Amino acid sequence: MMKTHSAFRLIRQTPIASLGIEVAEFEHLQTGSMHYHIASDNEENVFMVAFRTMPMDSTGVAHILEHTALCGSERYPVRDPFFMMTRRSLNTFMNAFTSSDWTAYPFASQNKKDFNNLLDVYLDAAFFSRLDPLDFAQEGHRLEFAEAENPESALEYKGVVFNEMKGAMSSPVSTLWQTLTKYLFPTATYHYNSGGDPACIPDLSYEELLAFYKRHYHPTNAVFMTFGNIDPYEHQEKMHEQALKRFDRLDDKLEVTDEKRYFAPIIVEEAYACNEDDLQNQTHLVMGWLLGSSINLYDSLKANLLSKVLLDHSASPLRHALETCGLGQSPSPLCGLEDSNREISFMCGLEGSNPEQAAAFEQLVLDTLQKLADQGVDQDQVDAALHQLELSQREIGGDGYPYGLQLGLGLLSSAIHRGDPIALLDLDPVLERLREDVKDSQFIPGLINKLLLNNPHRVRLTLRPDAKLAERREQAEKDTLAEIKAGLTDEQKASLVAQAKALQERQDQIDDADILPKVTLQDVPADMKEVVGIAHQQPVRVTSYDRGTNGIVYQQVVLPLPELNQEQLSLLPYYVGSVAELGVGQKDYMEMQARQAQVSGGLSVYTSLRANINDPSQLGAYLVISGKALARNHQALDELMLDTFQHVRFDEHQRIRELIAQRSSRKRQSVTGSGHSLAMLASAAVFSPGARLAHINSGLEGIRFIQQLDKKLADEGQMQELTGTFAALHQRFAEQARQVVLVAEGERLEECIARLSPQWHVAGDVQSGHWQPQLADVARLQAWKVNTQVNFCAKAYPTVHSGHADAPILTVLGEYLRNGFLHRVIREQGGAYGGGAGHDAGNGVFRFYSYRDPRNLATLADFDRAIDWVLSSPIDQAKLEEAVLGVVSSLDKPGSPAGEAIQTFHNLLHGRTQEQRKLFRQRVLETTAADLRRVTETYLQIDKASAAVVTHEQGQKQLLEAGFSAFSL
Repeated sequence: MMKTHSAFRLIRQTPIASLGIEVAEFEHLQTGSMHYHIASDNEENVFMVAFRTMPMDSTGVAHILEHTALCGSERYPVRDPFFMMTRRSLNTFMNAFTSSDWTAYPFASQNKKDFNNLLDVYLDAAFFSRLDPLDFAQEGHRLEFAEAENPESALEYKGVVFNEMKGAMSSPVSTLWQTLTKYLFPTATYHYNSGGDPACIPDLSYEELLAFYKRHYHPTNAVFMTFGNIDPYEHQEKMHEQALKRFDRLDDKLEVTDEKRYFAPIIVEEAYACNEDDLQNQTHLVMGWLLGSSINLYDSLKANLLSKVLLDHSASPLRHALETCGLGQSPSPLCGLEDSNREISFMCGLEGSNPEQAAAFEQLVLDTLQKLADQGVDQDQVDAALHQLELSQREIGGDGYPYGLQLGLGLLSSAIHRGDPIALLDLDPVLERLREDVKDSQFIPGLINKLLLNNPHRVRLTLRPDAKLAERREQAEKDTLAEIKAGLTDEQKASLVAQAKALQERQDQIDDADILPKVTLQDVPADMKEVVGIAHQQPVRVTSYDRGTNGIVYQQVVLPLPELNQEQLSLLPYYVGSVAELGVGQKDYMEMQARQAQVSGGLSVYTSLRANINDPSQLGAYLVISGKALARNHQALDELMLDTFQHVRFDEHQRIRELIAQRSSRKRQSVTGSGHSLAMLASAAVFSPGARLAHINSGLEGIRFIQQLDKKLADEGQMQELTGTFAALHQRFAEQARQVVLVAEGERLEECIARLSPQWHVAGDVQSGHWQPQLADVARLQAWKVNTQVNFCAKAYPTVHSGHADAPILTVLGEYLRNGFLHRVIREQGGAYGGGAGHDAGNGVFRFYSYRDPRNLATLADFDRAIDWVLSSPIDQAKLEEAVLGVVSSLDKPGSPAGEAIQTFHNLLHGRTQEQRKLFRQRVLETTAADLRRVTETYLQIDKASAAVVTHEQGQKQLLEAGFSAFSL
């Protein structure tokens, strides 16, 4: 039995053998808050406190509160404890999330002292936040004159969340989701935009924020999640003593009730802002159904199984119908199941369509479902879907979020809605039940009838483009502000000027950082964790890694890329993106997609390109074929990979056309979410072949290229030419020597190696020759016009390769600039959602960036001011130490067992040995103030900079006047 604090009672304790963990459920006696602890032999401990937050409007109150709660608390009365702690910590994760019906505050750390420091700050921020009105004005929204001290200048809305949501709602997919849920949920909290609609955010008052906090951020309304090897008693002692004992249980029970049901399907049409010149093929068509409760595990897994059977891959019947119907460009990003809300919703749709296709689209979906209900589904497809559920249950993650946080977030919705979170971790009994269920050939047809065909709570949404909508919204905002200004008294104008001044002073004030706990350089582990592989030659060259993968085998086949010309390099991403999606031998792509689902977690093909460690002008380049499978299926996985590589067919022209169209659509939709990354790639492309290739292949130039390619492929001659290039590329790759990477538990590795096909062996050098691709020049100043309401700015400088002694120092400089200058100037004062700087050592480029930024030229000027700040101000030793801690924390961040092994292999493949990485880390730890000033002076010379901005039409006009070159997507 786990030791339990006297303020808590242990409800139950359940071992989950399949994951090697034990889960305990506790209740705090005084307040009724729930604590779920996942005990694991894992040094990366995770904490999360979540609150039920269920707004009934679109003012963004829960989202703005999430931001404002982290701006100072009772024990830590500094204005920015969250961002200050990111610099005084060895955390592996720190953040906060606002979902549709909960708000969560999670963090993770491998250092126990650091974990407890963060726990102190998080508990105080959550339960005893100061919620200063000026923080609300900064993070949420405020009225301010364009010239803050001049009441005769124009009035503007400002605020971090206001600008963040302007950026978020520039995405058509975000608009699509918010619009669909508005109709799927006519009365529940999901009807509203929990992040905040920019048109509604200014309606939120400070008093409403306080009232929401008092009602929702109470322990009775809280769920705690912890993970790792720290005893839950220790967590509970802190939770009780530092927060919970000061509260009593509330009678007010916050919950989401079941949605009122429609008695007949509804059809709706709305518009989204689109600045494309041609509005043809820009419409989104979606159908959505409201299903049952998400907290009934059996019902939830039945819905998941049905979704996988219908939509999981291109051989799934509904996805196949959507991909091949000709009514749109590709299946909608919304295809699938949303099971994190109180009730599950199922969606399918098309993007790249037109409004007049809506009825035909709906009929296609209903006819497809009716045919499946009448004729049944192939049993192999059902078994494959169950196999995918089992694989996802077993996989140990940790490469994106910490593994413990992934588990906690997976449990959170059930806990928020008072379900059984622990049952979600032990799916084996329910999967067994489903295996028995599906033996009945009418089981899946019965689900289709019950959940979809005979379910009247259905919405058909047409979201059409409107070229004037953004302009009308902008004009409406200007008119509202002009009307407000016209009605201001002199006293009110003076008050706004005074608020702007007070906020400026608050942002400029230097807080006593010693109020906050911290770790120091003495707390940094002396050594880096090392993952060691074993090389085998028999006859296939194999590197194996013994890792705790919970019964899953990971396999990669790696071969060097030959020299390619510019045309081949431009088409390389589309070749690699097609290989695992096409037919093989006598089987078409649908049969191969089904085979993949039956025996594996899917195949992927990608390129691994990195600059030489001592010369960023030379690239090492490899092709990688990657797959994973349950251990019992490893031989089938190996055969699948070999067949795919040896016999892939490029004669499926329509399939390739669909894949290119889908990729084009996804790339275009990604801009508003990753505009800062795209701007950084564009700005860095001036200086480095690796960065230029990234810009051409996966950056803005790549997006423009694939849009043009997509249009060209309507011509069969162009398609013949493309597939000929693909086949020629493939033939060249087939001639290259290969090596294999295997990751599995030690007791399985010998058998896995023995199962490998000897046909993988090809004599020759498995190391890439370092080559210098000949690529076209890139403009030094680029202004890219896209469909957005905000800006993403970047500025870049040429520096040194990762093996140079100054590379670690430049990495520290990025953290120092972000912490000491850019966060305050770009985010707090400029109103951008984020901003910072960093060194891309692989390509020898230093980059500044901003994210969802209301400004452009002013932000670029602030990047220059940041350099002046370093050169003209004394280096703050405490901030330098914080920057070093931040870099070391990033270098030491753990991944999944398999991910760490594969990363180690690829590091070695590209010359990043453990010794070199240790030296880099040691130089980070030894960075001095003199070093920072020296590298700034040496490399960040303003006349050598390049810049790129992803912007809107008006922003591009401003940038053109400043000498930028114009580009458009």
